[in-house]
Amino acid sequence: MPYIQSRVSLNLDETQKNNLQSKLTNIVSEVFSKPATYIMTEIDDNCSLYMAGNRIDNGAYISVSLLGTASKDKCNSATQKICDLLNNEYNIDGSKVYVTYHPTDLWGWNGMMF
Repeated sequence: MPYIQSRVSLNLDETQKNNLQSKLTNIVSEVFSKPATYIMTEIDDNCSLYMAGNRIDNGAYISVSLLGTASKDKCNSATQKICDLLNNEYNIDGSKVYVTYHPTDLWGWNGMMF
């Protein structure tokens, strides 16, 4: 039931997109104990991102929507893992990454609510 929205300023090829979605899925699945089979991921590359009024060449915004609650400790762990991934594999410094979390009890799927 998690949905991961990924916006990166880099232009990614299909292999890079598949790698990013796979690794983000694994992080969210592991940290929040959610089955990977229910995680939906969006990869939106080549985005125009700005910070302090300046365009960011290597930056990212990651938004994670979750069914249920999320502790600050788990969000902190996921943020660290996401920033490490983006830095190590895409050369995106953590100071150019925002990660937000959106826990909710209202989640629909397959014509019904959970």
